[in-house]
Amino acid sequence: MTSEGKYADTMQDLLFIEENDEVYRNPTEVKMSQIVLPCHANHCGELSVGQLLKWMDSTACLSAERHAGCSCITASVDDIHFEHTIGVGKVVNIIAKVNRAFTSSMEVGILVNCEDLYTDRQWKVCHAFATFVARRTEAGKVQLKQVLPHTQMEQMEYSLAAERRRMRLIHAEIITDLLSSSTAQLGECQEYQDAVPAERTRVESVELVLPPHANHQVSTFGGQIMAWMENVATIAASRLCHAHPTLRSIDMFHFRGPSHIGDRLVLKAIVNNSFKHSMEVGVCAEAYKGGEPLRHINSAFMTFEVLDSDRKACTLPRIRPEPVDGKRRYLEAVARKKIRLDRKYIISCKQTEVPVSVPWDPSNQMYLSYNNVSALKLMDARNNWVLTFEKNKVRLYTLEENHMLCFKVEMHVSVPAEQTFHLLSDLSRRKEWDRHYEECEVINQADEDDTLYRVVTPSVTKGGKGQDFILLASRRKPCDARDPYLIALRSVTLPTHPPTENSTRGEVLSAGFTIWEESSTVTKITYYNQATPGVLPYISTDIAGLSSSFSSTFSACSHFLEANKDSLAALPHSAQ
Repeated sequence: MTSEGKYADTMQDLLFIEENDEVYRNPTEVKMSQIVLPCHANHCGELSVGQLLKWMDSTACLSAERHAGCSCITASVDDIHFEHTIGVGKVVNIIAKVNRAFTSSMEVGILVNCEDLYTDRQWKVCHAFATFVARRTEAGKVQLKQVLPHTQMEQMEYSLAAERRRMRLIHAEIITDLLSSSTAQLGECQEYQDAVPAERTRVESVELVLPPHANHQVSTFGGQIMAWMENVATIAASRLCHAHPTLRSIDMFHFRGPSHIGDRLVLKAIVNNSFKHSMEVGVCAEAYKGGEPLRHINSAFMTFEVLDSDRKACTLPRIRPEPVDGKRRYLEAVARKKIRLDRKYIISCKQTEVPVSVPWDPSNQMYLSYNNVSALKLMDARNNWVLTFEKNKVRLYTLEENHMLCFKVEMHVSVPAEQTFHLLSDLSRRKEWDRHYEECEVINQADEDDTLYRVVTPSVTKGGKGQDFILLASRRKPCDARDPYLIALRSVTLPTHPPTENSTRGEVLSAGFTIWEESSTVTKITYYNQATPGVLPYISTDIAGLSSSFSSTFSACSHFLEANKDSLAALPHSAQ
């Protein structure tokens, strides 16, 4: 399963559902429709992305405030990829709703569609996730009420929001580490003949924050700041290519501090690097008032292309970086491009566009881990499972959808949930209860939450070869009481562990455990697997009802957990 790309395309279709002959509508949902007028467009007759960002931010803010019951401010916006431009005369339809609320912040999902009024066609322009923070009231800090998912789609979004939040919290630190290691490997900047000096693309502009630019709490709208940043970035990109550039994506960014009415906002932009068909522009926004020192408000990285008359990307001039900081920005842009491609490849693509096994390395660990956990959460949120077999209080369910077969096994154990989580997350002990695990070795303990294993399984036919799997195991503790413990598994490839002659390399698309605490002593365990050719031979007879080996396997799991429920060996590797 994929994460954002998988459900964003169907998000609009599922905003309204029929239940008990009544139309359900999410209580936090806010819609905005705007017809694109010439005053909203650039000289090419296309909607300014800055204007679109203002509309998106306004819609999302209204959704957040509807849930919070008080004023809210934009804290961050995840990556945005713009799939299409929007022409004058078209209608922009924006839908925003709160996916999940945390203590004082909430994630808002935003979907943007374009509508042609004359042909009645609609198409997706982009989707985004923004984080808003509820402002303190006179009574003190705001404690947001929980979002209660009503539909299967809302449950999916609610569950995935916790994983996206985790990625946001570690994003800055991870990116800094990756940039540091990547730029060290890249070495010197490449010299190109006829390269354009980067200083020619430098732009600086100042804006005075007036009442129309701010909310009723006199804080500058986040969308307005983004629009001003997009404006100077477009000028910088135009100075390189001497043509009108098209903004394709904006990397995830955070607002570092507030801006208010009366502030002077200084906006700076420069082309950091240009590639064959795209360029990265770095933008910085700083604020001051009177004689105060500059305050850093925001920084962002925007990717532009130049399109010809057939909407094909043109070849761009190369850039010659400025000394010292310019060279650092140049090399970091190369590293960010790789990170961007990894992120788009692993997270945003549809399932049919991504191979089962993706190469693992430290630069894509964060995104592979996110994709791993998100795929398991998507299976867990499905509500159309069919009970196939039951024996000894162990239930086997199946789900066939889009030519894919998934199965899940469910049981209860009298072991605390946290202990169950620690015991099952150590795959090296799985051979103690699962006869399909002949060998299991730890290849790499990437961090406390992610471990790489090599697993060897026996042959299903007499005299045949066994299989081996290179698995990424991603562990997650609950974000709050409405979340389970999670252990997600998926195949990856490692150059250090190629397939061997002694075994066939098998692959796991998505598998793992969800562990729910039903009481202090009773835990519900559910095992999921999205079946692949490498997995099907082991469970086909169970699914067909010709065998009940799944029952004996998971009964053995139950005995293993109960025998070790007081064992200190259940602690994860990092704690031993």
